[in-house]
Amino acid sequence: MPPTADVAPTIDLEALPGFQVRRLHQIAVAIFLQEAADTGITPVQFGALQGIANQPGVDQRTLARSIGLDTSTLAGVIDRLESRALVQRSASPHDRRVRLLTLTPAGHALLAELVPAMQRAQLRILAPLPAAQRREFMRMLNTLVGANNEWSRAPSEPA
Repeated sequence: MPPTADVAPTIDLEALPGFQVRRLHQIAVAIFLQEAADTGITPVQFGALQGIANQPGVDQRTLARSIGLDTSTLAGVIDRLESRALVQRSASPHDRRVRLLTLTPAGHALLAELVPAMQRAQLRILAPLPAAQRREFMRMLNTLVGANNEWSRAPSEPA
């Protein structure tokens, strides 16, 4: 019997790159949270902390672009980090509307503690692949992200 217009086609979800990327993201978040459980920091918060460490005094808008977050999401992330006394906001001397971000001493200490956990998480994510395939996977992943960056709700820009 031929399919009718009101019957959806059967599609193998595991053959869809978008489906698999979403699943890998879920797995990556879960692994990170396991490795960093004692810190209470999420992968997004880690990215913000590391982004600030990489560019002390960065403004929120620039940080958002460099880590691929929209500005309203980043504002909430910074609120949570600031409430834990990990990040400090200060007004720009050139434009009082602009908030500059720096890590506090507690933020630096926590980030130093987090880096080994983050590195273990990355190794666990890639562990099923042989070493040569890890490099190739990362090369291809960077190609896909770079080529499709413009389609993101929050395209990233190099720092």
